[in-house]
Amino acid sequence: MPQPLDDILVIDLTRVLAGPFCTMNLADLGAEVIKVEQPGRGDDTRQWGPPFAGGESAYYLSVNRNKKGITLNFAHPKARDILRALVTKADVLIENFKSGTMESWGLGYEELRKLNTGLIYCNISGYGRGGPDEGRLGYDFVIQAEGGLMSLTGPIDGMPYRHVIAIVDITTGMYAATGIIAALRARDRSGIGQRVDLSLLESQVAWLANLGQYTLVTGQSPRKYGNAHSTVVPYEVFKCTNGYFVLACGNDGQFAKLARIVRKPELATDARFATNPSRVTNRAALFPILEDAFATFSVDDVLAQLREAGVPAGRINSLEQTLSDPQVLHREMVVEVDHPTAGKLKLLGVPYKFSETPVGVHSPPPLLGQHTAEVLRELLGYDAGTVETLRAEGVI
Repeated sequence: MPQPLDDILVIDLTRVLAGPFCTMNLADLGAEVIKVEQPGRGDDTRQWGPPFAGGESAYYLSVNRNKKGITLNFAHPKARDILRALVTKADVLIENFKSGTMESWGLGYEELRKLNTGLIYCNISGYGRGGPDEGRLGYDFVIQAEGGLMSLTGPIDGMPYRHVIAIVDITTGMYAATGIIAALRARDRSGIGQRVDLSLLESQVAWLANLGQYTLVTGQSPRKYGNAHSTVVPYEVFKCTNGYFVLACGNDGQFAKLARIVRKPELATDARFATNPSRVTNRAALFPILEDAFATFSVDDVLAQLREAGVPAGRINSLEQTLSDPQVLHREMVVEVDHPTAGKLKLLGVPYKFSETPVGVHSPPPLLGQHTAEVLRELLGYDAGTVETLRAEGVI
């Protein structure tokens, strides 16, 4: 069956995480994604291990499924010519080189759009085009700090923590995929491509969401709350007799149910706690009461009662527990593919579920240059002898 983007050809010049995560999303949706890497070296993340599976790092495997892989040495003029030829057939090109690098090769947006007026050219950088920080190298950890996220994380009176997942890279990749799809939709109307300019810093600022708006409304930065929520109470980690669980009580009706479960129904009518604004104001008085109550429950017991009552709560799972959870498995969020060196390889699944244009994992992340000959033959018409000559010359 057709997939949503199965008529779209993407040239992927990105490395590490934000760009590859974007192009993996496009590939999951059916686009043909050609990952272009440097011969002999490839994406930096190929070396980011252990662990490795079949010689490939787990990091690289996590964001490169459903792609074809080729190698091009852009220091060689013939490699640049090959890219130009591919661009004439492509719908999308995405790159995350340091600002000015593509232009130095004669492969910048202004040059490539002359070859293909319908090209969607997406660039991802640390700080965006223009402004005092243009050209600075952008790393997720640094942007988490400079973008305000780390000021909100960690213990209330302790050191700021980074988010352990490279969340700025991931969300930038999501924004990039959305922007590319929107640009393709605009091209459907106009026939003209455009540049889509993404930066890690802007992505981080964009999803500050309610806490960013809090600062704009009050003129003050929100303080740290640890695991608690700044404007919803109770929304916290609590300790039971045999471990911890999380509670996310989102409205007054849920709080009334919670009060009955902990055998303190009077909390729901206490003026200090009856409404969420009052609970936010009086959280210091409420938390010790709840902590004492939950200390008499086991995790299984409290979760069973909360779920039956419709109060959101959950166990704090390890990744091993999450990736073997029956719901996760039922929704095909762990899949198995055949890998040329690792054999049977488990990968994370695709979160999109389409009724008419189903998508999924159909191929493992490519080996370095695995599809070079195939792509040059099928897209550009090169014969085997020409491919071998290019390989001998160090072009591919």
